[in-house]
Amino acid sequence: MFSKPSIFAALFLAVLLVATSFAAIPALAQSENQQGQGEAVVTVLPSKGAQAPAVSQQELSVKVNGKESTVTRWQQFNSNTPVELVVLIDGAARTSLGTQMSDIEKFVQTLPANVSATIAYMENGEAELTGPLTTDRTATLRGLHIPTGGVPGISASPYFCLSSLAQHWPSNNRQARREVVMVTDGVDYYDGALHYDPEDPYLQAAITDAVKAQLVVYSVYWRNTGRLDQTMAATNAGQNLLDQLTTATGGYDYWIGFGDPVSFQPYFEDIDRRLNNQYELGFMTPSNGKPQVGTLKLKVNAPGTKVDAPQQVLVLGSEMAGAAR
Repeated sequence: MFSKPSIFAALFLAVLLVATSFAAIPALAQSENQQGQGEAVVTVLPSKGAQAPAVSQQELSVKVNGKESTVTRWQQFNSNTPVELVVLIDGAARTSLGTQMSDIEKFVQTLPANVSATIAYMENGEAELTGPLTTDRTATLRGLHIPTGGVPGISASPYFCLSSLAQHWPSNNRQARREVVMVTDGVDYYDGALHYDPEDPYLQAAITDAVKAQLVVYSVYWRNTGRLDQTMAATNAGQNLLDQLTTATGGYDYWIGFGDPVSFQPYFEDIDRRLNNQYELGFMTPSNGKPQVGTLKLKVNAPGTKVDAPQQVLVLGSEMAGAAR
């Protein structure tokens, strides 16, 4: 037979457990209904003609991680919005890249006044900057030189180098668009150069790092000096990896067949056009409250337009998103 103190203690414990269970229900619901925020740079180009029609926020439909999301901001960047651009050149590129130096120089010299730029080289798995981001075109071009080209694989994996750049971006200005132009053949010796592996871990890591740093990446194909880089299998693998990378970040990959292009000029002209036709997309989406990289699907119901949006985006909690801006 129980004593009275034991009965009271048992009743008190039972009441406490019930109260705790009911108190946990709102907390759980709140966790499931948290909202995350994110942003992305979206390029809107005309499907035909010289100028794309203006696109309104009402013409957008956004899903993040397969969930319907709310557009909170949609605004075209103007000519005063700061842009930071790095031309990242593979250190193992063939020395015949010298034939493209004048095109690279012209591209840098004619960048709009709101663009700060620098040159970097892929060396030993890192992005070696030749100087700070600057609007001084003469200073930027002092760092431009023909790659050594005599040491196959000097860049290690080009995706190591992009990760390095993303993790050590040479600016803390979070208001600026961050754009990268990679000159490389995309071949990854560290994951089997002679086959295309869509799950290449170094590519996937570079995509994640680029998305976290909010980089828009473009690639310009140019062969490296390695023996394997000369094969059709390696060319196919490299070009497919670069396509994955640029599509994930909302950029574009430029290549022509299995050989080197005659000129970079058409590619640079297209990049200029893209820089002048970009929008800022802000969105709110269901989230677990933790920072994460998610998938983005953007539909634009605007005839006469071609839209390039990143397939992956960084989603932050509402408090962290406000601090990031």
